[in-house]
Amino acid sequence: MVIPRKDLPDIGELVVATVREIFDYGAYVTLDEYNDHKAFLPWSEASTKWVKDLHEVVYEGEKIVVKVIRVDRRKGEVDVSLKRVSDTDKRRKMMWWKRFVRGAKIIEGVAKSMGWSVEEAYRDVVWRLDDYYGDPLTGLEEAVIRGGEALARAGVPEKWIQPLIQEASRHVRIKKVSVKRIIILRSLSSDGIERIKKVLEAVDSEISGSGLASRIYTSGSPRYMVEVEAQDYKSAETVLEKALEKAARKASELGVEFSVESVKS
Repeated sequence: MVIPRKDLPDIGELVVATVREIFDYGAYVTLDEYNDHKAFLPWSEASTKWVKDLHEVVYEGEKIVVKVIRVDRRKGEVDVSLKRVSDTDKRRKMMWWKRFVRGAKIIEGVAKSMGWSVEEAYRDVVWRLDDYYGDPLTGLEEAVIRGGEALARAGVPEKWIQPLIQEASRHVRIKKVSVKRIIILRSLSSDGIERIKKVLEAVDSEISGSGLASRIYTSGSPRYMVEVEAQDYKSAETVLEKALEKAARKASELGVEFSVESVKS
């Protein structure tokens, strides 16, 4: 179970909840982020439109995102609203929660294997990665890509770094994206093939120097496909554009006709 930073949520906070009991006057839910603390969802806060039965809106066992509208810390009572949560907020919160839980479980696994407490894992790693990266899984992904410096930057103690990288490397799969362009190269020179080859080599050297993976292949002369792979589109596009600029200069230098064509998705 996830360890909460505080006993109860704050008013206005979005929380993930599980529907437990549904009645004519409202429903009781448990707050996943707060040790399954019970909260009340009034009938009037369930939907923006009139409904005859709350079962039309929620069902028992369903995971929902609600907004906290009342907190009595002395009695431990919490009231929540479903109708005040937009579809966008719901998607964002649910995505964050799934990533938080997954990242926390990996970190808890490291703690158990090293004989360290789960409480220490949350204090030293989970919450620090959440604060710095937005969720602990993102911190672990950065560690797989960039190494221990990504964890140290977030304030994770040295003793955790290597065990976390090893465990994260086993469980975290970094999704990659690719960006493609078609370059059109023509030369009427007797050594035109060699000149075109040099332009393509200029593209390859620029991308290779960035550390990103790439593929260059013909899609039917004089058209050549250039593909760059990275962790995000911005990085891939930035490197590809620099490579194409270098290729354009090389083509001009060698007297090779050069143009770029977008790839239709």
